[in-house]
Amino acid sequence: MRKGIYILPNSLTMCGMFAGFYAILAAIKGDFVHAAWAIIVADIFDGLDGWIARLTHSTTRFGIELDSLSDLVSFGVAPAVIAFKWSLISFGRIGWAAAFLFVACGALRLARYNVQMGSAEKKSFTGMPIPGAASVLAATVIFYNAMDWPGPKSIFILLLTFLLAILMVSTLRFHGAKELDFRKRKPFWILVTIAIVFAVIIMHPEIALFVFAMLYLILGIIENMYLYLLKRRESEQKT
Repeated sequence: MRKGIYILPNSLTMCGMFAGFYAILAAIKGDFVHAAWAIIVADIFDGLDGWIARLTHSTTRFGIELDSLSDLVSFGVAPAVIAFKWSLISFGRIGWAAAFLFVACGALRLARYNVQMGSAEKKSFTGMPIPGAASVLAATVIFYNAMDWPGPKSIFILLLTFLLAILMVSTLRFHGAKELDFRKRKPFWILVTIAIVFAVIIMHPEIALFVFAMLYLILGIIENMYLYLLKRRESEQKT
């Protein structure tokens, strides 16, 4: 007896993959801003497919594998191509290595996530999620264009690409939308905060996306430093 597949969540996954594929084509043509926005669109579809699958209890092994392949295209290959064509190509072999390392670490991150799913990855993420890393790069491209800053030969982009690659395969803890349970009642201020975030994004989307992306990156590092110091203090007290 043949088993069918769930159309809605898998269709959303394919939409995200298409956005990632478009981002690659746009980057090859030199349209880096549209390519970066396509990564943001893919990020939205990536969040929707998982949310819909959990809400409708339609999570399957096929959907998980398809989602990982889609993520590798949209959040691994696509942002690496964008970063390389936009800025890293100016650094020669070092830029090529940075772009490849981003893709390789993204693939390793996805493989580890699939293996640890249901255990270490049940709540928070072990290492920066690949959609988060891709969104940071995409938001940076959009922000640079909005500020009319020169992208090529930017040492910041080179270092940022290396940093994001390392964070993806690290054991640092990062948070994600999957930790939010929308079926439970939440405090009123959360709804107010969501409204404020949407208002800020509408007013200055290019700046807002970059600020939120950098906050996610920086606050994640700060939180892990705090947890490390806390564990170290507790171990010293025990000894």
